[in-house]
Amino acid sequence: MRKIMFLFLLASVFACKKEPKVAENKIKEDVYFLADDKLEGRQTGTEGEKKASEYIVKRFKEIGLEAKGTEGYLQPFSFKPKTDPHKEVEFTTNADSTITGNNVIGFINNNAEKTIVIGAHYDHLGYGGEGSLYRGEEKAVHNGADDNASGVAIMLNLAERLKVKNDNAEIKDKNNYLFMSFSGEEMGLLGSNYFSKNPTIDAKSINYMINMDMVGRLKADSTLAVYGLGTSPMFKQTIKSNNDKFKLVENESGVGPSDHTSFYLIDVPVLHFFTGQHEDYHKPGDDSEKLNYEGMNLISDYIFEIISDLDDNGELVFRKTKNESEETPRFKVGLGVVPDYLFDGKGMRIDGTREETPAYNAGLQKGDIVVKLGDSTVTDMMSYMRALSVFEKGDEAAITVKRGEQTIDTKVNF
Repeated sequence: MRKIMFLFLLASVFACKKEPKVAENKIKEDVYFLADDKLEGRQTGTEGEKKASEYIVKRFKEIGLEAKGTEGYLQPFSFKPKTDPHKEVEFTTNADSTITGNNVIGFINNNAEKTIVIGAHYDHLGYGGEGSLYRGEEKAVHNGADDNASGVAIMLNLAERLKVKNDNAEIKDKNNYLFMSFSGEEMGLLGSNYFSKNPTIDAKSINYMINMDMVGRLKADSTLAVYGLGTSPMFKQTIKSNNDKFKLVENESGVGPSDHTSFYLIDVPVLHFFTGQHEDYHKPGDDSEKLNYEGMNLISDYIFEIISDLDDNGELVFRKTKNESEETPRFKVGLGVVPDYLFDGKGMRIDGTREETPAYNAGLQKGDIVVKLGDSTVTDMMSYMRALSVFEKGDEAAITVKRGEQTIDTKVNF
């Protein structure tokens, strides 16, 4: 009888023991919702952006994140659109024609002194407008699956995984986590800029920031760009030691055309992940079915490992980096191509051409590598931009491209 009672008690103990939680992977589901036609391109201040923010709030609640906005999970910001592209946007609620966007902010509180910010913008171009590269006659929804439903989906996946990890662990991570979906990125990094000036946590407590923008189209060669490596001494070693799947393209600068820049400018170390541009960039063809979901899972795994590795390193040291954007030549004309920013060979590889442009009219094709423009040899993106900067509208220029084993000499008319 005693033996039976002992077995009964033992069974009761095991029955009461909590099963560890398992993180759900909803990356594809999240992308398909955010990039659906019903959201009409998620332009800041529109009904579509509101639907997207409501969805992200719902997902934050499902994951179990605390609200960390100024109005629950939301941080509204109002601004007057710029009329002068060289001036900063005016954040205001007291002017005519103001637009209101919403950052969406959730928090994992581990009672730590430092917080890691993990972010991605969720707005896009609506039906096109100024930022669109679409030249069709009819208006069309720009769904922005890669730009940037992909980044939001990976951000949500990381939130789920880090929450489950901390719920299951007896000892919590040594950092808190702040998850942010920014709006207004396409209008000039407005949401992240507003947060950097009006943070909902102590800005000095931010240890580092991870940003994901266009991480949905990992190519067959597994090239992944990582920007901001120079913003903290720990980053290079950590990025390399955790990588066994990607061909990394490394960039030191903390300044670039995405939301990590707003954090770098308040002296926060930053890492920005990017899988490269493509022919559907800022066009209606950037749709959910074109994304590489297996690649997105690999990127989420990689960032999760980087975060876990850095958890034991305490407060990261911040370093200023050279601002490459200040060295970028100004030019009055363009070829009309989508450059392959991840190409690491000699020259500038074309990732796509647009109709009725100098490149298209000259017969240049996707995959061509520009090696000479005018009198200048082209060895990389910067030398290509320097070569382009000397031409004006109406000029004709000699151009040399490599196409497979062929070398083709032709001319372009700007």
